[in-house]
Order: sequence, then C-alpha cells, then structure tokens
Amino acid sequence: MAQAGSVTIVRVDPFLPPDDNARRMRPDVFAKCERRQPYMAVQEAGVYPYFHPIEASEGTEVWVDGRKAIMAGSNNYLGLTHEPRVLEAAQTALMRYGTGCTGSRFLNGTLNLHLQLEELLAQITGKEAALVFSTGYQTCLGVIQALAQREDLILCDRENHASILDGCRLSFAEVRKFRHADMEALEEHLSAGEGRGMLVVTDGLFSMTGEFARLPEITALARRYNARVVVDEAHSFGVFGDRGAGIADHFGVEDEVDLVLGTFSKSLAGIGGFCAGPKYVLEYIRHNARSLIFSAATPPAVCAAAIKCLEIIRDEPERRARVQQISSQARTGLRNLGFNVGSTESPIIPVILGERMYTFRFWHRLLAEGVFVNAVTAPAVPAGMDLLRCSFMATHTEEQIERFLSTMDRVRDQLAAESLRAGSAAG
Repeated sequence: MAQAGSVTIVRVDPFLPPDDNARRMRPDVFAKCERRQPYMAVQEAGVYPYFHPIEASEGTEVWVDGRKAIMAGSNNYLGLTHEPRVLEAAQTALMRYGTGCTGSRFLNGTLNLHLQLEELLAQITGKEAALVFSTGYQTCLGVIQALAQREDLILCDRENHASILDGCRLSFAEVRKFRHADMEALEEHLSAGEGRGMLVVTDGLFSMTGEFARLPEITALARRYNARVVVDEAHSFGVFGDRGAGIADHFGVEDEVDLVLGTFSKSLAGIGGFCAGPKYVLEYIRHNARSLIFSAATPPAVCAAAIKCLEIIRDEPERRARVQQISSQARTGLRNLGFNVGSTESPIIPVILGERMYTFRFWHRLLAEGVFVNAVTAPAVPAGMDLLRCSFMATHTEEQIERFLSTMDRVRDQLAAESLRAGSAAG
C-alpha cells in the first residue's frame, strides 16, 4: 500500500486470489500505522527522547542507561516520593488492605482511607467537600463531563492541559477556547454567553511555561457574568499559597473559585486526582462522573501516601519555601547564561530553543552528560516554541543546581562548535 498525495493507492498482487486482492482494497483503520510517521526520523537519528526507561531513582538522581543523572525533569516538586514517612505509610496500608481495591468507588472500591483523604483535601483547599478520582486526567474528564450539559457554555484557555481539553470534548456543551491569558477575549465570550450556564476552566499553573493563571481577573469577570470557575491546580498544589493549596490560595481568591481540581502525581508523590468544592456539587459529580463510576478506585497504598504528604504540606511550609529557593537559583542561573526561560515564576522552567531537531539533540547530549530533562515540541507547545522542560524539587541541593547549569552551558557550546564544523565542512 502506498500514498500519492491524499489518495491511497493499493497495489494489486497478481499472484493472490481475487478475494484477497479485494480485501486489500477495502478501507483499513490500521492503514495509517504503515505510513511513515514524523517520530521515525527522530528515532533514526538516535535522539528520540520519549519512553526512555529509568532503571532506579533516589529522587533527585536517577540511573539511565547504567549511568547516574540529575533528575531535572520530574514533577516531584516537594521531593516526597522518597520521604521515609511517606514510604512507611504506603507500606502499612499495603499490608492492611492489599495491593488494590478491585472495584470502583461506586461499588466495592471505597475505603475509609479515601474518606480520610477527602477530608484532608477539603481542609487544605478551604472547601466544603472533596472527591478522589483514580487519576488527575480522569478528574478533569469526569468533572467537566458531569457538569457541562448541552445547553451550557464552556470557556477554556487555549493552553490548558490535554485532560481539560478532552473533558470539554467529552461533554455535550458548546466549547469556546479563548486566547491564552487574554482577559479581553474571555470577557467577549462571557458577554456573548449571558443567559446560559457558563463554566470557565483554566490551569492554575501552566505545565509547559510555568506561568500563573490570571485568577484575580478571571474570577472578577466570572462574577460579573454569573459564570462558575474551575481551576486545575495540578502543578501548583502543595507548592504555592499559605496553605499550599495552589495559585488560588497564592492570590487569595480561593473563595471566588468554585471548584479546585488536582492530582496526586506531583506534590502528593503518587497517582490519583481530586475535585474540591461545595458538598452538593460534589455529591452530584459523585453520581454522574463516568470516569469515577467506571474506573477502579485509587489503591490503598497510594491513598495512605497521599494522606501523609498532605500532613507534611500542612505542617512543614518550609518545603514550599525551599522549592522556591531552588527554583529561583535555577531560573536566575539560566537567565544569566543567556537562555530564554520565558516568564516562569515557578519550579517549572522552560528553556525555549525553538527548533525541533536541535531540541532533541540538546536533550540527548544533556542525558549523555548526566542531566535528565524533558523535550517538548508541538502540539504540546506552539510551533517554533520547542523547549526543554526543566523542573526542580525541594530536595535538590545547591551543588546539583550548579552542576545542572554548568552542563547546560557546556552542551550548548558543544552543539554550537559541532554546527560550526559541519558548516565549514559543507563549505
């Protein structure tokens, strides 16, 4: 089978029976899998940066390809995945409850641990109630799908996480995406939607750029036009705010945000998700969110680990201060070296390189030099904004940050010298 423009050409094999040739000419959903894909060129160049296995981890350092590397690409912002108290809590729950719940929350999968976890989440977010989902992705899908109906309007920042965008697609509501962080565009949509139920959905901290959502302005506009506000605090929960509840807590507008979404896969050192808000709304979501009702419940060891993480977040605000200190050291150092890190104010630091293959080569050389970061290209970021997504933890040391910075500088120089030599050879 071959491609000619947009037309699929099927080559008839004269040695096959007529029925087999006829079968080959029928449309096949697998046909696309035979075509050459963009990622194949990157794999062939030996710089493919995805699905790269980590062999062991100490938190801030990992083993990859048999070598140790500084982990500067993890969302483990508070460094709690290897905290002894968290590990002990998980082990105790494992022995008491077993490895899994083997059922959904709706049926046999609700443990007293889920209820304890929900109570703590409600306290830290300052909301009346909370509801735990199996993943952060499923939280966004379930909450948006349950709440937004055919007659409603969803207003969604264009740079929201894929889980939010997919939740919007799963609902029957009309969806309008507004330009990233553009309050005039948001107000235009709100004004046009008056008289309808409206849901404004935004990330609290944007996961690729490290930028804060403009929550004071968003909540003020939502109040003016009688819209509800949903904020996904996935990357900000535990890191920002007086209570560690995220960007709404940071800006002091938590009472103006109707629903807070979050995940356990960042500061809570596991996997899972939650929604916090008014009890009557959570009760409705509990009975209508398909991703909750039809998924197995979060395992007991993960629940117990998250409970212990929440207690640490509540009792040890110095961890938040520490991750800000480390992140500031990395941001300042990168800017001083002349790297473009955008307008980030968080532990997420994008190093914007702009060209896809150069970004992959940079990633590959960094790993060889003992630094693990993440290569990000379109569609996760706009075309031409290809970047290395770096992120830092409270448990990183100043010495590790200096090694990271010196390696970034050295790799850039190496690639520049190689490019110059290649240009001279071609000339």
